[in-house]
Amino acid sequence: MKAQVLSSETGPAGLTLDDVPAPTPADGQVLVDIKSCGICFPDLLMSQGKYQLRVPTPFTPGTEVAGVVREAPEGSSVKAGDKVLVASIVGGFAEQVAAAPEQLLPLPEGLTFDEGAAMGINYQTALFALKIRAQTAPGEVVGVLGAAGGVGTASIMVAKAMGAKVIAIVHRKGAEELLRDAGADEIIQLEEGWGAELKKIAPEGVDVMIDPSGGDVFDEALRQVAPDGRYVVIGFAAGGIPTVKLNRVLFRNIAVVGAAWGEYVRTHPGIPELLHDELTEMIAAGMRPLVNVTYKLDELPTALTDLAEGRILGKAVVKIAD
Repeated sequence: MKAQVLSSETGPAGLTLDDVPAPTPADGQVLVDIKSCGICFPDLLMSQGKYQLRVPTPFTPGTEVAGVVREAPEGSSVKAGDKVLVASIVGGFAEQVAAAPEQLLPLPEGLTFDEGAAMGINYQTALFALKIRAQTAPGEVVGVLGAAGGVGTASIMVAKAMGAKVIAIVHRKGAEELLRDAGADEIIQLEEGWGAELKKIAPEGVDVMIDPSGGDVFDEALRQVAPDGRYVVIGFAAGGIPTVKLNRVLFRNIAVVGAAWGEYVRTHPGIPELLHDELTEMIAAGMRPLVNVTYKLDELPTALTDLAEGRILGKAVVKIAD
């Protein structure tokens, strides 16, 4: 089969499209024909050797799979022909993957394989951050930093589905239509004076601030959280890891909380299924994961480079098969 193989941790340049043996499922594993695989920052970080999970090279990256079950052991929770999502961790940028049944979730009714692959980490992360970590309530105001990225657009859509008012905060130009399509009620360009602009919309500040970016914007963003509000740290896509001035947290009675979805899953293995059920309900009510650009399998190095250099708005997916 065809697969993108990382032979050295040198970033996208370390990938080559190779012919490799098809995976042989271990006892109890399911074999899945891959149709689409989402592109996310863990894939990029793995290619650079910067992710918390280090996989010995050579290996095939790819964590967000949508496909069709080819083989399943007797008594499994799935059968041949089922449309599934696979939290593969690695192996997704290939034509087939073998996985344990607990790594599989049903593809929600009505979604394409591309939309299913786009649903993976980003929407689970968004719901985990907004519901479990921030305990967002209907009617609250949610600010979303890095709003034009994959986690950002997912957070906008999930927050709207939860009944929140959403302010998208974005530094990239040309993203307004994307953000409106995702459901943003207001859009603020991340430039000098952006905090004052936010205060015009939410004079007391936002109840929840979602931050997948980190970096230099953190201090000003923390100032925009209302008393009793929650600042949710998801990641550091902007590169810098900021520090917290605790006097601001103390005197304004706000909370800074982490939302490390992958680590939470490690200690709460049943959480993906619970979140998936709720996301499926949101999809049945009309939410559709955004897919803004697609690549072919042989274009994966370009796709990861585009992600690294900020050229992808929203979510990108690699199409493996029709």
